[in-house]
Amino acid sequence: MRISDRTEYQSKAPPLTCSPETSVYDAVLQMAEKNFGSIIVTDADQKVTGMMTERDIFKRVIAESRDPKTTTVGDVMTSEVRMANKDDKVLDWLQVMSNERFRRLPIVDEEKRLVSVMTQGDFVSYTWPQLLTQVSRMAQATLAPAFNPLAILGGVLVYSVILVIVLITFA
Repeated sequence: MRISDRTEYQSKAPPLTCSPETSVYDAVLQMAEKNFGSIIVTDADQKVTGMMTERDIFKRVIAESRDPKTTTVGDVMTSEVRMANKDDKVLDWLQVMSNERFRRLPIVDEEKRLVSVMTQGDFVSYTWPQLLTQVSRMAQATLAPAFNPLAILGGVLVYSVILVIVLITFA
């Protein structure tokens, strides 16, 4: 399944963005107002230049005792951001996100302009139902021949006959 096929992709609120010159304080106010865990840093053409997450704020502002009103987002953002295209496969990105331990994935167009942001949670909501369906199909394909009702009935009948013979012989 492609990212753009996900219901979450279609219904996502517009991504929260700011410029690198925005103060951390102002960016955090926007994040708090929208209840977002990150803000995407874009240039004037909406091309992604970085991302500031809650972790960046903890590690690079609070832990370093920086003033959020004078520190800019550009000073503390993560600048090496992985980005996907809407036609990329969900499972490929879920694996990358899991292995590289990041939760938010900007989705960009061909010119690297921000279109959306998907999270691991958006992808996991897809994979659990799919995983359960796949396990069910695999179980039916592999176990169904082994649990043929006629074979089970035949086994019970043979066991019953042997049990009767044993009881008659030793009674």
